[in-house]
Amino acid sequence: MKINRILLLFMLLGSITVLAFAEDGNELLKRIDAKFMPESYESYRKLINIEPSGRKKEFIIYTIKKQKVNVAMLFLSPASEKGRTTLRLGENMWLFIPNVGKPVRITSLQSVTGGIFNNADIMLVDYSAEYDVINMEKTETGYILDLKAKTKTVAYDKLKMWATKDEILIKIECYSASGMLIKTLEMKEMKDFGNGFVTSSVMETYSPLYKGYRSVMIYSQIKSREFKDEIFTMNYMSKIEGLRK
Repeated sequence: MKINRILLLFMLLGSITVLAFAEDGNELLKRIDAKFMPESYESYRKLINIEPSGRKKEFIIYTIKKQKVNVAMLFLSPASEKGRTTLRLGENMWLFIPNVGKPVRITSLQSVTGGIFNNADIMLVDYSAEYDVINMEKTETGYILDLKAKTKTVAYDKLKMWATKDEILIKIECYSASGMLIKTLEMKEMKDFGNGFVTSSVMETYSPLYKGYRSVMIYSQIKSREFKDEIFTMNYMSKIEGLRK
């Protein structure tokens, strides 16, 4: 009887330790999110798709985000894409093309720009909204986190994330449910965007599935800004241009 009580005590202590670890890891992930991007903001960025031949295709995109999971984008160039908008509400995404009609549903694994960045990468929400930390390692240079998707509808089943001691995100490896590496995201070139907000201004991605291809996002502006809920609706997709100041 006494042995059983001791075993039960060890099991309870183990459960408490695992729970505390999970809470610590997820709290760290939230802090990494906050240092990577403001909770609500507007931004301007250039997205460049680079082929093995050196050929490039560039897009200029205006993006707004509200809290963790609401994102909308407006394409400013090239001329063939100008005026197109996308909307993300959690796991649901739509594309609106002027003079075509109603918004159409798109998926996270598709790409409205045709490069290695998929729609989930381009319309990025907080990682803590979609993933839980299942393992956390503290190293001499920072942290390594293993993340598991909360649902099966997100773009990647698992992520391996690297952050500095200052909790600045620097690299992510994205994996399928089978453990296959899909792509790597690298964050580079720290920049002060004003009001004390400092984060990487460049995100680059490459994939073993598309050898020789690369895609790069370069942020020229990131600014905290609050938006009304009505802006993140399908009825507002044709009006996003009016938010630019």
